[in-house]
Amino acid sequence: MADVSHSRGDLAGHPDVTEMQARYDRVLGGRDVVLVDGPVFLVGLYCAASPWIVHYTSSQPALVVHNLIFGIAIALLALGFTVTPDRMYGLSGAMCAMGVWMIVSPWIVGTGPDKGVIWNSIVIGALTFLLGAMCVGVAARSRRST
Repeated sequence: MADVSHSRGDLAGHPDVTEMQARYDRVLGGRDVVLVDGPVFLVGLYCAASPWIVHYTSSQPALVVHNLIFGIAIALLALGFTVTPDRMYGLSGAMCAMGVWMIVSPWIVGTGPDKGVIWNSIVIGALTFLLGAMCVGVAARSRRST
């Protein structure tokens, strides 16, 4: 009977080892910010749900819609960072701008916001800005190394 078992060995003798290594480096090389994707997604979810968590749905109806839309947008950016990081990390600067907008939005979109609404927006905005800045920094560093 013929021996059809395959011996597991070292891939060093494989004819495509250099191409496989280059592909592996390409795929994993841009994933320096993988630890930021989850927190960005969580900030987006919290931003979308914050009007109900902080209880300002009746006092600030314009901010409810605003935070829901911005929260969904931030969460979608996080999903994009996870699925296609090479293409999406270019939008990290936009995430920084969204963070700044979230900080000033209670006074522009809202009407007479109280301290809870203001602090909620400041914390969401600051986290969004900082996470976006981290993504910008790593994306710039990875562009320089290639």
